[in-house]
This record gives sequence, C-alpha cells and structure tokens, in this order.
Amino acid sequence: MFAIIVTGHGAFARGILQSAEMIFGKAQKVVAVTLAADEGVEDLVNHYRATIQEMQPVSEVLFLVDLWGGAPFNAAQQVVAQAPGKYGLIAGVNLPMLIEALAVQKQPLATAISHLEQAAQGGIRHLDLNSTE
Repeated sequence: MFAIIVTGHGAFARGILQSAEMIFGKAQKVVAVTLAADEGVEDLVNHYRATIQEMQPVSEVLFLVDLWGGAPFNAAQQVVAQAPGKYGLIAGVNLPMLIEALAVQKQPLATAISHLEQAAQGGIRHLDLNSTE
C-alpha cells in the first residue's frame, strides 16, 4: 500500500481530503500538508520529510499537489528526486483523482500513477443541455 500526501496552497489539501473522505470513507496512510502564507519551499520539504517519517512503515509515497510549478510542487519534487523509485508526484489533483487514489492504494505506485492521470481527466466534464446523451 502506498501512502498519499495531499498538498497545496492554503487549506486546499485539508478541504479536498475531507471531501474525499465524506465520499470514500476514512483513509489510511493519507495526510494533508498545507502551505501557510509565511512558509516557503524549504519549510514544506521539512514538513514532507517529517510526515513520511510519521507514516512509517510505508514503501512508496505519492504526492498529489494542487499546481504544477508552485511551492508545494517544487518542495515535493525535491523529496521525490531523492527516491524516484519509491516516490511519485502528480500535479493538478482534483476530487475524482483523489477518490480514485484511495481506491487503488494497494496497487503498485507506478501502475496507479498512469491510472490516476486518466481518472483526473475523466472527472472533468461539462454539462451540455443540447446533447442527446
């Protein structure tokens, strides 16, 4: 089972994890790590490392971040680079992706990552009232 760190700017991570658990149920080995306005990349790197230590034993960790290139992403990228076979990183987390991540947590991380990218894209749809579908 891989662990999941959901992270982003402000309270985003806490809110999306709370929503996912309302739908999916209480998650195991899943933690929200937030970025406060007065924190930077190094602060987050330290938070991520401490969180991984607190979640032990885990063999793999998936970071789900809100935005490509933001401070949460940049900090996670530094941690992932130290153990690329054990850690993964996906940016652009949305609620369908997080719920699916909880559902596939027992799969190998590499398998889950490609599946989760598809799940996130599939969760983005628009309502077309003129459609016959």
